[in-house]
Formats: sequence, C-alpha cells, structure tokens
Amino acid sequence: MIATAAADPEDEAPVPDSGVIDLERYVPGFLTWIANKLSRGASQAYLELFDVGIETWRCLVLLAIQGSISAQQVSRVIGMDKASVSRCFKSMQAKGLIAVTLDASDGRVRMATLTRKGRALHDKIRGVALAREAAFLSVLDDRERETLIGLLRRLHENLPAVETATADYVVQHLPAGRRRRARGAAADEPV
Repeated sequence: MIATAAADPEDEAPVPDSGVIDLERYVPGFLTWIANKLSRGASQAYLELFDVGIETWRCLVLLAIQGSISAQQVSRVIGMDKASVSRCFKSMQAKGLIAVTLDASDGRVRMATLTRKGRALHDKIRGVALAREAAFLSVLDDRERETLIGLLRRLHENLPAVETATADYVVQHLPAGRRRRARGAAADEPV
C-alpha cells in the first residue's frame, strides 16, 4: 500500500473570486498572441521554402543591418537567449551562411558576418517577410501604421520600467518570492 500525504484542506477549498484578467483588454496577452502566431507562421513558411527557421531569419536580419555581430549583441537586441543564438550561429556556419572570426579588439568575442550565400538567402526571405508584414498591416491606413510604430517603439523603450515594477511588487506583496529571487540571484553570482 502506498502512503499518501494528507491533503491540506486549504488546497482543496474553492478559490474566492478576486477578479480575473479581462483578456479582451489585456495588452501583454494580445502582444504575446500576435507575436507567437506571426513567429509560428513565419517559421513554418521559412522552413518549408528555405530550410531555415525564424531564429535564423532574425539573425540574418541583424547581420544584414550590422555587417558583423556577436551572439551577445544579437541576444541583447532581439531578446533571444544567448545559448540559442550561439546554436543558431553554429548551424548557420555549417550551412555556409556566415563566417565566424575573433573580434580584432577583443580576441575572446566571436563575430559573425554574412557570406554571399547568407546574403542571398536573406534577400529571398526578405520578400516573404515584407509580404507578410504588408498583409498584417493591411487593416490600417498610413497614419494608423505610423501611430502603431510610434506606440510600439515607446512601449519597447519602457520595458525597463516593467522590470522595476515587477521587483517593487514582489518586495511589497510577495515576501516568499523576494527570498526566492534573492536565492536565484545569489546562485548566478560567481563563486
């Protein structure tokens, strides 16, 4: 016979209705759903048409703009995990899309640059990406598009305030979370 722990009566009690998030007006939800669906659709199309996924496309875009870029810079600009960017760079290098060299000013940093093959692939995918963007924005007129871009830029620039608000809320309302975050931060520190 297997012994089971007695259930805590509070765990089984119904949760009092303290309000719910209105998903018809919850902006982070809309942004997440839109981004997820756009990314999934683009990734499926790019895999089918060009044998690369959305992460490769994102790296190709930055490489085309910057000329040369490190995995850490890609991570910082688009928010991809640095390990994911490094794996993507390895795959891109194996396919002949990028060349990787050591940074002349810091020999520890590996810099990626597009090869001709990488630039050609970027140019092919760019057409599909711009057609997808045009279809997505087709419900807006020119003025609305400019307003949307301005608002998205301001929201993007305001992301540090979101992290500050999260930390403040945790300190004020979630003392157990504060301890957990402190332990996690301590675990990240070098020994």
